[in-house]
Amino acid sequence: MNILVTGGAGFIGSNFLNLFVPNHQEYRFINLDKLTYAANLLNLKEVEKYTNYTFVQADVADYEQIEEVFKKYEPDVLIHFAAESHVDRSILGPAEFINTNILGTFNLLEVCRKYWGSFDNKLFLHVSTDEVYGSLSDTGLFTEETSYDPSSPYSASKASSDHLARAYFRTYGLPVKITNCSNNYGPYQFPEKLIPVMILNMLEGKPLPIYGKGENVRDWLYVTDHCEAIWTVMQKGKVGETYNIGGNNEWKNIDIVYEICEVLAEKLGKQADEFKKLITFVKDRPGHDLRYAIDSTKIQKELNWYHKETFETGLKKTIAWYLDNSEWTESIKTGDYKKWMDLNYKGR
Repeated sequence: MNILVTGGAGFIGSNFLNLFVPNHQEYRFINLDKLTYAANLLNLKEVEKYTNYTFVQADVADYEQIEEVFKKYEPDVLIHFAAESHVDRSILGPAEFINTNILGTFNLLEVCRKYWGSFDNKLFLHVSTDEVYGSLSDTGLFTEETSYDPSSPYSASKASSDHLARAYFRTYGLPVKITNCSNNYGPYQFPEKLIPVMILNMLEGKPLPIYGKGENVRDWLYVTDHCEAIWTVMQKGKVGETYNIGGNNEWKNIDIVYEICEVLAEKLGKQADEFKKLITFVKDRPGHDLRYAIDSTKIQKELNWYHKETFETGLKKTIAWYLDNSEWTESIKTGDYKKWMDLNYKGR
């Protein structure tokens, strides 16, 4: 069986490939990635030696490129991670999100419809986010039946791609499964997201920018738990179904930063207050959802998936990884990265 993974050089995709390529030699994995700023082939240096792994540089928004990949590799399964995913970037420049997340998903669905012919033993697994559901108050959880109410250009583009995938199942019978997950964290995450930004800024003695008062709540899921959930849905999930994947770990942003201060200080033999004094509250971003929280009952009961990491154990592993992989962190501190940090946080 040939498995095409889009966005496999990014954060979640590379963790997925690192986890499953070595342990599933019976499958051939084709990694298709455009190699944008958030992708890094260093993420995949451990799997490049395996004969069941192939990398192809291509853009999901370019139909002709996607078609060539399908002709050459004839994938049976498509796992669609590829996406522009940072809310702040979508606010400052939404066009790329529309192009990649909506047009790119459309192209993939179309090429599957064209080249698969019979849909027997085929699968389009669309990986999405809990942000499509909008914002929760202090109580309640997102379920698979929650109405969509996206707040940002990013979440709107992901909601659109979800609807397209679902429509291709209902209209054409394309074998589609959809997952919506909570906030991921762990190795290889590009430092524009909260946890890696805080870790790296602490190490460099830079301000720790926190939106508003830091009271926004997110449900956190360790990335390999998410990858194992994706594999479980691929293997056992029902075609046409949606599965919510959460970590049952709700944290206020400010409390996460405090926790990182404590863990990092302990690892480095320092006082946590040395890091906490760097906390800087900045102007909140527009349309900042208050709270996300996932109800994972369906995937737990129907597919017997449960997350393994607590937030405490996952955070310790994440911090240890960034400390042990200075070559990786240095490789992403390009001019573009610095420019983005200045653009997004300067003046707030």
